[in-house]
Amino acid sequence: MSRVIPTPLTIPSRARLVLHQKSAGDESVRLAVDAARGADHYLEVRVTWEPGDAARLAREAVALGFQRVIAGGGDGTVSEIARALAETPSAQPIALGVLPLGTANDFARAAAIPASMTDALSLALVGDASPIDLVRVTAADGSTSVFVNVATGGFSTRLTVETPEALKKALGGAAYLLTGLTRPDAISSQHARMIGPDFVWEGDTLAIAIGNGRTAGGGVPMCPEALVDDGLLDLAVLPLPEGADLFVLGAAFASQGTAAVAEGSQRTRAAWLEIASDEPIMLNLDGEPASSTAFRFEVWPAALLAALPVGSPLRMPLVPR
Repeated sequence: MSRVIPTPLTIPSRARLVLHQKSAGDESVRLAVDAARGADHYLEVRVTWEPGDAARLAREAVALGFQRVIAGGGDGTVSEIARALAETPSAQPIALGVLPLGTANDFARAAAIPASMTDALSLALVGDASPIDLVRVTAADGSTSVFVNVATGGFSTRLTVETPEALKKALGGAAYLLTGLTRPDAISSQHARMIGPDFVWEGDTLAIAIGNGRTAGGGVPMCPEALVDDGLLDLAVLPLPEGADLFVLGAAFASQGTAAVAEGSQRTRAAWLEIASDEPIMLNLDGEPASSTAFRFEVWPAALLAALPVGSPLRMPLVPR
């Protein structure tokens, strides 16, 4: 599968960086912004203060005619801004950029966005901007969410929820592994039913991953072949192996992801998927929790433009027009 080489956007004359408040004092961000302005880029910085600010500031940027909006934060900030840009009508092309400033930065890592703030900001300002998919999620009560990267359920979700914020701040993605090693009691299964266009499965699951991107929890591979521009979701369903040593399994899963449970695992790729259970399913949608007895996942194809590196692992291979 491949994609046509896109026609690049004109180098933007105006960009807005929406910076998560936790990173407002980051000196590397300040230096990167100074460097961008020194290179004659018009770059405005706005800092979030309370929930909903990132989406509001992104919508405002669209209304003001900015060419790019840069998400300065983690996966949750990226998803919040991506949804706002995709849902806000615009008279001109507007692209998403990413400045990876979260704990895990799973989307940025998998996309090969530079860790250097200066390099990441340069990519966000002038990098190739072409379409990526988003994922719409509808719960049983009709409420909706949107994510860019990966939705997880089961053991991996409990790891994310139960890992203390202080530990995440100190250790980054390694905090999730440490929690997995010290909390084998968090490993349990849940009965679930899943359907897709050509897929039906029911059974007890250890973990579920629905990927537009590839990793979660600080680099743990959940959907290692997912692409953000192929119009498909990647599903991985992992059973709880009978008689498994939970401590060993927890450690393996926290480092190897879905590869830790090969036997009996179920995988498919589809434009939509539905998951249901008699008990509420807890999901993590790019860092945002959601709970319901049923969810429907649908690809929102080519939902918005995003500035990712040329040759990014998350993109389909390039072919000439």
